[in-house]
Amino acid sequence: MAATVFVVRQEGNYLSKGKQIRTEVISSAGLNKMACCSLAESFENSASVTSGYSDAVTGARQIRLLGLSGVYTQMLDEARPVMRGLAAPFGLSYVPGQWLESIQIAKGASSVVSGAEAVTGQINLEHRKPTDEKPLFLNASVMSDTRMDLNIASSLQMGPSWSTVILGHVSGNVKSFDHNHDGFMDAPEQLQFNLSNRWLYFGQNGVQVRFGFRALQDTRHGGQEGYDHEAFSIYAPERPGADPWGSDIVNRSLNGYLKAGIPLSEDNSQNIAIVADYTFQDMDSWFGATSYMGQQHSAYLNILYQNELNENHKFIAGLNGVFDSYDEALDRTVWILGPANTVSDGVENFGNAGIFGEYTFHAGDKFTAIAGVRGDWYSGSGFKFIPRVSLKYSPAEKIVLRAGAGRGLRHAMPLVDNIGVFSTGKSFRGDFSSLTLEDAWTFGGNVTYYFPFGVSSDACLSFDYFRTRFAQQMVADYELGMNSIWFYNLDGARSWTDNFQLDFSMSPAERFTVSLTCRYTDAKIELRGRGLVERPMTSRFKGVLNLQYATRLNKWIFDFTASLN
Repeated sequence: MAATVFVVRQEGNYLSKGKQIRTEVISSAGLNKMACCSLAESFENSASVTSGYSDAVTGARQIRLLGLSGVYTQMLDEARPVMRGLAAPFGLSYVPGQWLESIQIAKGASSVVSGAEAVTGQINLEHRKPTDEKPLFLNASVMSDTRMDLNIASSLQMGPSWSTVILGHVSGNVKSFDHNHDGFMDAPEQLQFNLSNRWLYFGQNGVQVRFGFRALQDTRHGGQEGYDHEAFSIYAPERPGADPWGSDIVNRSLNGYLKAGIPLSEDNSQNIAIVADYTFQDMDSWFGATSYMGQQHSAYLNILYQNELNENHKFIAGLNGVFDSYDEALDRTVWILGPANTVSDGVENFGNAGIFGEYTFHAGDKFTAIAGVRGDWYSGSGFKFIPRVSLKYSPAEKIVLRAGAGRGLRHAMPLVDNIGVFSTGKSFRGDFSSLTLEDAWTFGGNVTYYFPFGVSSDACLSFDYFRTRFAQQMVADYELGMNSIWFYNLDGARSWTDNFQLDFSMSPAERFTVSLTCRYTDAKIELRGRGLVERPMTSRFKGVLNLQYATRLNKWIFDFTASLN
């Protein structure tokens, strides 16, 4: 008897039909296009997210969502908040793309379940699972700039209830280059070691327990060849400016987590979940004669109860809290008409704890509403009320309308959030050691029309509009003083971003996909002494064109991407 084989080609990037919030998915097929890449380089085919370097000296990668820095996007590792504080500048480079199964990008107001730090949206990472039937996966790449990557993944079944996945990564470059001959390396010399082990227990009674750990060390050497932070002097009278200028950065990180799900009913309509996470981050860095040493201890706990009353009504309630301890030591020497020295040293502990509730109403495939609210107490800032709402309505089979609004809060870390300031010759002025609680509201919507033609049911045209307005924000102003960078709070001054995006996707022929995305950003901020101006270093326009063709059975896949910024 002949067997019938069905082959389905997964799209690399697509808009999720079923999600209540406007969500772009980068699938494993999309991640496989970039064999060498980290998370920071996995957004090349997405116009929703812009990825780039914060500065060439450190090699730190940053993303922008809705026209704002990635620190305003909540990063989640399977629903656990990650890449916070000291981990934010380099965290995107510490997640190898080949470790991931998919990435979900939710724009605008999102769920209150994971906290209040999502201002412009959430990016959730799904890693390779312990249950994958791949006992050994190897991936290696070498690039023309001598960068090399080696990834290994091994999923092992330890019996009917236990499984584990081991993930390893080594990357670095053998040689640095100076293609523009300005005396500085185009990118830093780097060596990274990364190891993760994840476990899953699935009991016969439905109990699930997931836990794991990750350890990382990353070293970076940038700037001019021959830089030695121990011997560097910025104002040696016998040889002023003779020492090569550069930077040395060493990052070390340990993370452990536990997730437990306990069903309270046979159909799992009622359950309790517990999520606990601990992260230690250590960063030793030198920039010329400046040294910045930071340590971070962060603990996160989330306890929630979920009850699906019926197919129309569901609610989640719970409580969670975050505790952060930062130990920062800054010793900065710059030359401004003579040597000037800034010293800052201290330990600061802060956190927040709160309760939350989220109610979801489904009216079949026609209408969905999600209303969430949090009440959080912040150390030093008191009680804050965080409401969020998301609506999805389908007036016709081929049309989907979405709208949402909500409040986001996060503690700013002025120096780490703007790590490029260490690579300047300017002095620091203002509240650069103040951990301001930033406050913003984001609202917007999306309309998607699915074409009744083409060989794929996912062919669509989609339009988004989102606006983020700050009630409080910490800014690093490079232009307020001639030889200074000023850090200050807006304290009621205006700051907003309007973001417009158009997406088109279609398969005009079998196994051939065309995707086109255009995004326009209008970002304004009111700075001291200059009034309302365009937000510095913000791309106004981005366009991405992607063409992909696959032969039968996906034996060969041809992919072409062009982008304009």
